[in-house]
Amino acid sequence: MKKTTKPKLASNIIIEENYKGTYINPLTDFGFKRLFGTEGNEDLLIHFLNSVLEVDSKIVSLQYANVEQKGRINEQRGAFFDLHCTTDKGEFIIVEMQYSPQPFFKDRVLYYVTYPIQKQGFKKKKWNFQLKPVYSVNILNFSLYEDDEFQYYHKVMLMDIIRNKVFYKNLIFLFLELPDFLKSEEKIETFMDWWYFVLKNLPRLDKLPEALKKNKIFKKLFEQAEIANMTLEELNEYEQSLKNFRNNMYTINDIVKDYQKENAKLQYLYESMQKQSTGWEKKYIGLEKQNAAKDNMIANLQRELESMRNRN
Repeated sequence: MKKTTKPKLASNIIIEENYKGTYINPLTDFGFKRLFGTEGNEDLLIHFLNSVLEVDSKIVSLQYANVEQKGRINEQRGAFFDLHCTTDKGEFIIVEMQYSPQPFFKDRVLYYVTYPIQKQGFKKKKWNFQLKPVYSVNILNFSLYEDDEFQYYHKVMLMDIIRNKVFYKNLIFLFLELPDFLKSEEKIETFMDWWYFVLKNLPRLDKLPEALKKNKIFKKLFEQAEIANMTLEELNEYEQSLKNFRNNMYTINDIVKDYQKENAKLQYLYESMQKQSTGWEKKYIGLEKQNAAKDNMIANLQRELESMRNRN
């Protein structure tokens, strides 16, 4: 009999708030740009990138690039924010904050890395096609894979799947899933994990964690993120950004609830089909036993008839 497939659950998304009001939310447009995209905060972005990229060559300095992507449409604005920068070695980095799932998300990420790739060949009379590394760092407020709840860090490269080796090392995609990071402060051992923890929990904290008090980078980050340190103009801008974020989260919350209702229906149908399937299987087994008994009875009669013919 054909097996039924268990329905998948909706993607995990951070939709709860419980904000303390001490620090800004880094998942908002204002918060993301203030911490990572403000002149003078390059050291915060460098520390973050060196912690998550895990490449041999550390980033020493970088410059922000003012890039307006031509391929972006109005429906996509507000669903994600991005920064474009180049390192002292000429490497290109796109840092993106994506706080809700989108159709063809992977396709869009791939599409946007083509800009810094093509840019390297423009206006060069002599060029041998050698490319500088391009990194796409994607901070996600949702789970990329529904069947992998505990893997919150994904590093993607071009692979030779037959040889199981890296085919091209200068194009790297990182996907950092915040909802699937579940470590408490006591369990954190690496700077990468601290970045996960801070990005996910910053608006829910009321002070700098004890383990970070001697770290000048995180100390600076918490100072930059403190709402009390903002001007009135910055506060108004943040409140508008937070309002937009909440509106999007409420919309996503409604979508998730709809998903959960549909999943509950699918789960009920799945279990009903399983019960029906079990019932039919029992009937089928019963019929098989009856048929086997009939076969045995016919075989016995045939043997008796054959025996009678032999005696006559």
